[in-house]
Amino acid sequence: MIDWSRTALLFPGQGSQTAGMALDFKREYEAVAALFECADRIYGEPFSRIFEDATALDQTENTQPALYIAGLAALRALEAALNNGQPLAPLAAAGHSLGEFTALTAAGALSLEDGLRLVRLRGQLMARAGAAQRGAMAALLGADAGQVRAICERASAEIGAPVVLANDNCPGQVVISGAENAVEAAIALAKAEGIKRAVRLAVSVAAHSPLMASAAEAFRDALSRITFRAPRFPVIGNTTAAPLNTPEQIVAELSAQLTGSVRWTESVRALRALGAQTFLELGAKDVLTGLLRRIDRDAEGIPINDMATLSAFVERCAAQ
Repeated sequence: MIDWSRTALLFPGQGSQTAGMALDFKREYEAVAALFECADRIYGEPFSRIFEDATALDQTENTQPALYIAGLAALRALEAALNNGQPLAPLAAAGHSLGEFTALTAAGALSLEDGLRLVRLRGQLMARAGAAQRGAMAALLGADAGQVRAICERASAEIGAPVVLANDNCPGQVVISGAENAVEAAIALAKAEGIKRAVRLAVSVAAHSPLMASAAEAFRDALSRITFRAPRFPVIGNTTAAPLNTPEQIVAELSAQLTGSVRWTESVRALRALGAQTFLELGAKDVLTGLLRRIDRDAEGIPINDMATLSAFVERCAAQ
């Protein structure tokens, strides 16, 4: 059997969505069907239909709750297949950006109902902030975080508008975010410094940048009305790359997250320092498993995103 004392759970964020995600889990497991029914009830509409509509799924206000549900669907399916539906006891967990909410719910720190409300509000607030102040994001490949921070500082000063390091995803892959003209200036500076590739992302929302300040302020007010609990197992925070052990730490993290950087490389290394050897990516696609390989080749990443990958993992556990 898998050694849960050396296993961490990972939950992906925006960009991992794909039409049809989690629906085979819904068809197979009553616990997952109940999860979708809860979302429909909370939202007052058949939200589950969005999972079949790629265009609707890519809208920020829909993407975020859909990914939250998909991550929990994979978790519920795994619990049903391996643990008679009872909660698992992993070493720790982490979620990339939006995925942090899924991790907190998995750890019992945030209720499903409150989580559903928060992630939809987060998506709505970010979409509004993006519409009010159009921004951009770009991935810089082959650069280190320190170099990119310096480039962003220069570009911000030259343009008079903000651009910041938004995601330190893995060695050689960082994402910048901010005002569109400042992002373009940073890309030009990066190319002048020999950074081999800069790719504009197909988004208009400048996530994890100062352009999300209005969303962060409104979201902070919503967080003040939520009851958080101490997690059953450590959840590594995006902005601190350290365990969130108390409700106060969780509120501070989620308040800072919309405008703060996702320190994913450091977060994975923090999980490794806790003793994690196996990393289960629960949700859609296998983006975080790919990043894991770039961060630490000695760690094992296993994506569980559909019935085929779940069945393969269950068979492996049974054979051990």
